[in-house]
Amino acid sequence: MAVAFGLIVAAFRWSAHRLTVFDFTKKSRFAVYHSPQRAARLKRKRFAEIMINLFEEKYRNRSVFLTGHTGFKGTWMLRWLNLLGADVTAFALPAERREPLTPSTVPSPNKEYLDDIRNADTLAEAVRKSRPEIVFHFAAQALVRRSYADPLGTFATNVQGTANLLDACRRCDSVRGIVVITSDKCYRNNEWDWGYREIDPLGGRDPYSASKSCAEIVAESFRLSFPGLSNLATCRSGNIIGGGDWSEDRLVPDLMRAAIAGETTFLRMPEATRPWQHVLDPLHAYLLLGAKFLDGQENFSEQYGQAWNFGPNIEGNLSVGDVAGRMSKCWEKIRFSSAESSGPHEARLLMLDCSKARHRLGWKPVWNIDETIRRTVDWYRQYIEGGIDIAERQIADFVANAQSHFNR
Repeated sequence: MAVAFGLIVAAFRWSAHRLTVFDFTKKSRFAVYHSPQRAARLKRKRFAEIMINLFEEKYRNRSVFLTGHTGFKGTWMLRWLNLLGADVTAFALPAERREPLTPSTVPSPNKEYLDDIRNADTLAEAVRKSRPEIVFHFAAQALVRRSYADPLGTFATNVQGTANLLDACRRCDSVRGIVVITSDKCYRNNEWDWGYREIDPLGGRDPYSASKSCAEIVAESFRLSFPGLSNLATCRSGNIIGGGDWSEDRLVPDLMRAAIAGETTFLRMPEATRPWQHVLDPLHAYLLLGAKFLDGQENFSEQYGQAWNFGPNIEGNLSVGDVAGRMSKCWEKIRFSSAESSGPHEARLLMLDCSKARHRLGWKPVWNIDETIRRTVDWYRQYIEGGIDIAERQIADFVANAQSHFNR
């Protein structure tokens, strides 16, 4: 008995040293062992298969022009496009210092231009050289409170920058589709207790919201004025959260910075209600729109070249205090308290009606608000406590969930 036990221990020690990874996906009664190198290759292969199944190889080796890839949403979009096998040319300002994010967590495009979209000539040259088939426009000054400090810069980036890109695209005959990301704040906010639809009036009291309304008008003008840009869609999403956002004056980054420092976050407007969603849900919608443009089916411009809302289900419309409370239940280091807002005006109630996207595009959110909050907190905990960026793992989980979600 002792000899047999010793042999078993020796076998386990040998397997731990040489063959450490199991693969239970094989149709066999027995687990298959792989070396770490082979396991990594198999993992990449299986992940590629999952991604291909969702978009049917729509983006593999396709030329994509992406602006704003150094920002929060743009970084996630670049990572997903890389996983899809796209040939990405990216254009953005250098990344701001977003402690404690490190350069190793930021993906790299095939070709990169670190410049300002307000520089029309440089931007046009980048588009001309890359000859993209699909364009995703994320670059923006995206902070409401910063827009009060720099209204002219906000308008120049969000309005003139958008016009610069669209003008470059109209001169490039390779472009088959353009997806411009604006904001749910582009609507004239009447503090209604129902969601805004794409046909509701545009507006904007603060400079940021007004700049996004103007960007929508610019996009519609280009779409209607130039036949080659009829395949242009604008996308209006809600309050997007997820790992890797370290911007100032945003709820989740403020909570996480305070958690790192062992401090309490003071909420400016705990009763303000927003449509909260994980960053992967609207990105999935943008990629879906892009895939439709790449398909190039009959009347596709008329069908998809228009404005779209992509927001959460009704239960995702929560107050700032509710979201902070749910996040604190996921991680005990998150502490918060309410404080009187002494800053500039911010809307207190905002919701989106996404019926059009559901019925015409077949899109719907994959992760509900509980999953959104859990995944968001998990990214920060993994990163803060272990220095691990789990973005690719979360994309894989999202894609797997989306496949089962849309096959119901």
